Amino acid sequence: MRLFLALVPPPALRRRFGELADTAHAHCSGRRVPDDNLHLTLAFLGEQPERQAEELADWLNGIRIAPGQWRLDRWGHFAGPGIVWIGGEPENPLVQLQQSLREKLEGLGIASQPRRFTPHITLLRRAEQPPGPSLPDFDEEWSYTRAALVLSEPTDQGSRYTPLAWSRM
Repeated sequence: MRLFLALVPPPALRRRFGELADTAHAHCSGRRVPDDNLHLTLAFLGEQPERQAEELADWLNGIRIAPGQWRLDRWGHFAGPGIVWIGGEPENPLVQLQQSLREKLEGLGIASQPRRFTPHITLLRRAEQPPGPSLPDFDEEWSYTRAALVLSEPTDQGSRYTPLAWSRM
């Protein structure tokens, strides 16, 4: 089972991020990430056996994460994979959350990525060009309260993400 830990935006914010993805797609082409898949990856766990997934779900169900806010106000691009993303300054609580979860996972014997954390929401993959000045300014505030353990399943249309467990509120 291919797993990751993520923050999942509430539906209204996902729709807004989807609108930004549509705008970026019109300028950059590439493969648009479906609204239902928009998230912030905190830790990529890779392939895990089903038993380990169950243990991770129990672990996550038993913890609370510190609620926080993250302001998203900029476009970004990872050139190698052609990823167009939105993000903002990495707020200290968000970075601390990612580091804390990564350390807890290591304590459970599970290696995770990324070591170098660049908080972002991937909107496009295999984009033909990076976002440019023609893309609109935006300013969104995201209040998060829970993390999710997410299953990534490949399909003919790309990956489908399914939350398996949530941290406590």
